[in-house]
Amino acid sequence: MQNSEVFILAIESSCDDTAAAVLHNDKVLSNVVANQLIHNQYGGVVPELASRAHQQNIVPVIDAALRKANVRKEQLTAIAFTQGPGLMGSLLVGSSFAKSLSLALNIPLIAVNHMQAHILAHFIEEGNEKPTFPFLALTISGGHTQIVKVNDFFDMEIIGETTDDAVGEAFDKSAKILGLPYPGGPLVDKYAKLGNPKAFAFTKPKVPGLDFSFSGLKTAILYFVQKKKLENPNFVEENLNDICASIQ
Repeated sequence: MQNSEVFILAIESSCDDTAAAVLHNDKVLSNVVANQLIHNQYGGVVPELASRAHQQNIVPVIDAALRKANVRKEQLTAIAFTQGPGLMGSLLVGSSFAKSLSLALNIPLIAVNHMQAHILAHFIEEGNEKPTFPFLALTISGGHTQIVKVNDFFDMEIIGETTDDAVGEAFDKSAKILGLPYPGGPLVDKYAKLGNPKAFAFTKPKVPGLDFSFSGLKTAILYFVQKKKLENPNFVEENLNDICASIQ
């Protein structure tokens, strides 16, 4: 089969978003994502509810991705899916559907480590300059915080990672302390742009090498907010931008 005819359907279901994309070689023809709003009321992702929502979303999302790309399933060269890391129940929905579809169409199945996929996404054709090997990558998606030395497409070495919370988790938990709704991480970032990053000083963790630690910072923010609210019940509301900027 000639390279110009390669069409891949990619399925992602590692956490609470059901996503499907269609690629023609290294160009994305469509990318459809279904979010799960049900988790907002719980202040975090509930794994059981996530897997149920994936079951509801996966067929319409894949159908929409194929339609948007104007590609028939018979034209597909292979099916790619997120094998991990992620929530087991969510991953099972995507992997089961991918396996069934590849069997039905009699085409190859490609299991993908989604942390590697985050890094290799830089090679998608979007008109931007692509990195040359070797290069350093910082992955801070969801529950991960890693510095990776990328020697080649399939030769990657983790040279630094978090010893406790992931950076995204630290953002969300800090936001919860401030009384912001879930997911709070993007809101911390939004308000931080309007504040003074030097308004309040928080502890800086001492960890060896290139590793990270965020649990101490999170605890410092909790005690700081509790102390200030005793002095002034409206402290967070009156200083939200500066607090967010200082955290960030």
